[in-house]
Amino acid sequence: MRKRCWGNDDVLMGAYHDAEWGVPLHDDRALFELLVLEGFQAGLSWSTVLRKRKAFQEAFDNFDAKKVAFYDDHKVTRLLGNEGIIRNRLKISAAISNARAFMEVQEEFGSFDAYIWGFVDSTPIQTDLGTFSEMPARTELSEGISKDMKTRGFRFVGPTIVYAFMQAIGLVNDHLVHCFRYADLKG
Repeated sequence: MRKRCWGNDDVLMGAYHDAEWGVPLHDDRALFELLVLEGFQAGLSWSTVLRKRKAFQEAFDNFDAKKVAFYDDHKVTRLLGNEGIIRNRLKISAAISNARAFMEVQEEFGSFDAYIWGFVDSTPIQTDLGTFSEMPARTELSEGISKDMKTRGFRFVGPTIVYAFMQAIGLVNDHLVHCFRYADLKG
């Protein structure tokens, strides 16, 4: 068995760790999906979000920002009644306003990918962490990105959520040095 830094006790978490977490992501639809899911995770576990991911994809039109941006009160009511997702009015509202801000960023920068990867000059930050106690919950960079995103109208993008997003999309390689994915993603 390959040594992972996390996800050994849960098949779904292990699969996410192995295939997605920390892998540089450059697809705007997938970036929007993870941004929204990270916002929904606030106060909950990532495993809770992963277990509901398929339902979220169906409920949020496969995270098509152009569709989500135009959700109305009727759609919000339907989402609040959807037992397959996390039913939190503030988080649903944030997903809708974030879709609008996301599209404005795409208009300004050509893509959300160009915007978010511009913070690291398109090169993932490589860390050399040996234990989880060394892993930050937020960094100066996540604070800066959070501040910039908030000025652009994004919500549920505090520095801790932004740092988790950075880890998820590969902006930072926080796989522990003993993890098999660390070397794969460092190269």
